[in-house]
Amino acid sequence: MKKVKSILFLLLGFISLVIGVAGTVLPVLPGGPFYLFAAFCFAKSSKSIENWFKSTSLYEKYVEAFLQKKGMTRKEKIRINLVADFFIIISVFFVDILLVKILLVVLALYKHYYFIKKIKTIDRNSTKQRDS
Repeated sequence: MKKVKSILFLLLGFISLVIGVAGTVLPVLPGGPFYLFAAFCFAKSSKSIENWFKSTSLYEKYVEAFLQKKGMTRKEKIRINLVADFFIIISVFFVDILLVKILLVVLALYKHYYFIKKIKTIDRNSTKQRDS
């Protein structure tokens, strides 16, 4: 059972990593959250995979930077929320099931609550000073 769980986390980690890379290249898809999820999945799958991912430049640039800052800039928060809201709104219009529409709206509202109340907003200037 432990081996199946490890393989599942490894698979989820690589899927999330691929989506994160796509998000880095495509302006409409935020890559950062997918890198964070990939890091979590790799940590749960095996120590060697976790160590490999931590040694990549993607981890340093996106995951480690987020963990060190312990928050996001206002610009990062707005960009991620706008992209997610765009896809949620499209889904609401194309789904014919009322319960799914309600769940999507609730998800969007919770997402905004989480980004506003739970993720610390950091000043962009203070992160530049630390990086220099």
